[in-house]
Amino acid sequence: MSDQQMNRNSIGIVSLATYIPDNFMTSQELANKSGVPQDVIEDKMGIKQKPIPGKEDHTCEMGIKAANRAIEKGEIDPENIDLVIYIGEEHKEWLLWTAGIKLQYEIGAENAWAFDISQRCGTGVVGIEIAKSLMMANPDINTVLLAGGYRNCDFIDYENPRVRFMYNLGSGGGAMILQKGLNKNKVLESSIITDGSLSEDVIVPAGGTKQPISSEAIKNKENYLDVTDPEGMKERLDEVSIKNFFKVIETAVEKSGYSTSDIDYLALLHMKKSAHKGVLEELNLSEKQSIYLEEYGHLGQFDQILSTELALEQGKITDGDLVVWVSAGIGYAWNASVIKWGN
Repeated sequence: MSDQQMNRNSIGIVSLATYIPDNFMTSQELANKSGVPQDVIEDKMGIKQKPIPGKEDHTCEMGIKAANRAIEKGEIDPENIDLVIYIGEEHKEWLLWTAGIKLQYEIGAENAWAFDISQRCGTGVVGIEIAKSLMMANPDINTVLLAGGYRNCDFIDYENPRVRFMYNLGSGGGAMILQKGLNKNKVLESSIITDGSLSEDVIVPAGGTKQPISSEAIKNKENYLDVTDPEGMKERLDEVSIKNFFKVIETAVEKSGYSTSDIDYLALLHMKKSAHKGVLEELNLSEKQSIYLEEYGHLGQFDQILSTELALEQGKITDGDLVVWVSAGIGYAWNASVIKWGN
């Protein structure tokens, strides 16, 4: 393949951006709501504060705000966007609603078409893989915007100890613009694993077709996230989660022509402190090669965009660095994507 063909076939990140609400829940407030000591929340769960939605911070709306920031940063004319992929949450302004079409309209992408995708907290990495594939296969798709919002903190009952591992859920929006033939911030390869044996372990019991919403369900708090089999889920996750976590990282890096020793920056989802530290140690990375999102908690599929944006601001990512995005989500899914940053 010639250099010209390689450049034409490359997919690069033009820009990325996040939107963070002005409202925050502090570790003290979380302690008061949950009964978990503040020092445990900060030192073990790794949450000093997390953004929560304000009155106008609706899900798609936060994605629109992030998208407009990415467009401004990338100096992109919205009319040159060919495709809009909504990568935000299903919990949004309206039920049975394609948020991507609303987002497309609000940012002025008049010549684009749009659709939504969903894989919980893995949607960002999955979105990159889908966008890249569509761009490579279709000569008419050259610029793609991926954006959306997240506010699954709405589904957390802080008095339910079964969802303690999700006390970190916050709110925010994220966006990125990909472009074909862009010879910078190259999107390399990804790896995705899903395990359906865990697909019904974390659910909102009421509100679907199996158990429609009712006043009784609301009274029993069945309209919140819950864990159906805590011990069973823990046992199965202990068997597969860490293994799959490192497998997607190693596979994505190797498919990209590198090894894990080449990783310069790891954009990790928010997790408990000991787990974050353990991942870095296993990959022989220092704490300077990642950012622990203790001031933000978990913003779902936008942790990787936020981590990368913060790292660029702090000078932790420079030209030539190998950046790996890593996500995991209930369902269960483990994802990794590799980006060669810079020109």
